[in-house]
Amino acid sequence: MLRTIGVTSVDELFAGVPDAALLPERVAGPTHAGEMAVEATLQELAARNISAGQVPSFLGAGAYRHHIPAAVDHLIQRSEFLTAYTPYQPEISQGTLQMLFEFQTQVALITGMDVANASMYDGASACAEAVLMAGRITRRTKSILSGGLHPHYADAVRTLVRFTTHDVTGAAPDPEGREDLASQIDDATACVVVQSPTFFGHLRDLRELAEACHAKGALLVVAIAEVVSLGAILSPGEMGADIVVAEGQSLGNSLNFGGPYLGLFATRDRYVRQMPGRLCGETLDADGRRGFVLTLSTREQHIRRERATSNICTNAGLCALAFSIHLSLLGDVGFDRLAQLNHARAAALADRLGAVAGVEVLNETFFNEFTVRLPGNAAAIIDDLVARGILAGVPVSRLWPGVNGLDDLAVIAATELTSDADIAARAGGLERVLA
Repeated sequence: MLRTIGVTSVDELFAGVPDAALLPERVAGPTHAGEMAVEATLQELAARNISAGQVPSFLGAGAYRHHIPAAVDHLIQRSEFLTAYTPYQPEISQGTLQMLFEFQTQVALITGMDVANASMYDGASACAEAVLMAGRITRRTKSILSGGLHPHYADAVRTLVRFTTHDVTGAAPDPEGREDLASQIDDATACVVVQSPTFFGHLRDLRELAEACHAKGALLVVAIAEVVSLGAILSPGEMGADIVVAEGQSLGNSLNFGGPYLGLFATRDRYVRQMPGRLCGETLDADGRRGFVLTLSTREQHIRRERATSNICTNAGLCALAFSIHLSLLGDVGFDRLAQLNHARAAALADRLGAVAGVEVLNETFFNEFTVRLPGNAAAIIDDLVARGILAGVPVSRLWPGVNGLDDLAVIAATELTSDADIAARAGGLERVLA
């Protein structure tokens, strides 16, 4: 087979993968075995993982554990949804198209924007698409990334613009929430990309920054890693955002050890033709009956490549359906209450951890996630707590390796699933590790 496709080894097939992402040696296991033996080996390997549902978990940093109603999984497994493909033919895809139309409406409502698309891959790639979109609208090539933007989002932006003329300027990590982005905007700036709540958990009033962007002809792009926060805080649209991107995993989609997840993308009416992906719309058929169609599909599968706004090949349709079902079950009141409960749990956790000797909570404001400064190396302390059966948070240095001043910081999240017993275990474990 190698000879037929013109390579000398299997390793050549992975030439495009960075060495740092490759395992140094083969995963232990049988090289030749029957199905049952291989299955047993894989089960043994899987059992070494600790899932967030098994122990007290305070993991966040872009992926959050929330309760998912049983109705969500039941409905998305209906064969009409589970096996459906892209709704190219509206006459046989009305259910899928209507679901996506309702999904778009929900996303536009919670983000405070005029229009949303039929979803993206995830929050990080949606953020990168927003930067390219801003460049098309403003005909500029400079983008400023906040130091509170999730580093994975920033990496996705840099990866996508790598072979373009786009110039990306990234601010230093901002654990204190004090950066001044407005002073960096000039006449060459296409957009400023900020996250709220920030990676470090700070809540931001973006109205002044939006005004500063617009005064220079730039766009404000707001990224949201925890979509449940929109049930409690002022929407980005109300604060003047031009493009809003978000990770929708928190609603309807479990952690799944990293995916598949769901990208949300919303913008102003006047920019709709530069929006990537697809847009489902409502219309009337020849008999005057309500129907749904793909209104805009400005991707290269549908139009000439040079006119396409994106090369996204599909959307996270089943994840979008799960999101939409969960949000429909919650309703307006339920969504707000869920957000309030998340904040209350995080506030209780922050109060308890702030009372531990040597621990400093850095945030004056937060939603369900905040940053603490620990008296020592945060990664080592968290590893000790993991050994005690507590997923105690995310060391900042793990996501910003080699950056000075971050080794003693950890990002800690709480959701409606965080119990009083979990909080007591987290604080008590920390006290024992620091003793």
